[in-house]
Amino acid sequence: MIPDRPAPGRLSHPLTHERKNQMSTKKTPSRFGSMDPERQRQIASEGGRTAHREGRAHKFTSEEAREAGRKGGRSKKAKRSAA
Repeated sequence: MIPDRPAPGRLSHPLTHERKNQMSTKKTPSRFGSMDPERQRQIASEGGRTAHREGRAHKFTSEEAREAGRKGGRSKKAKRSAA
């Protein structure tokens, strides 16, 4: 006999669901979030330099950067006119 299985996307045990809710409503900042903002910038900067050094970072061409700026400007303008 095969035991009943929960439907896809459902948690198998009610305590697991309760524990998941407790974790997602945590009010204390994470270790990174509780750090000094200057230290956060240092860590993020190191990660960015490493990604570029290893060839994993995206490098925008002038045209890509220009297009991204246009999209951001249109989005901001649309939000202002909607408000």
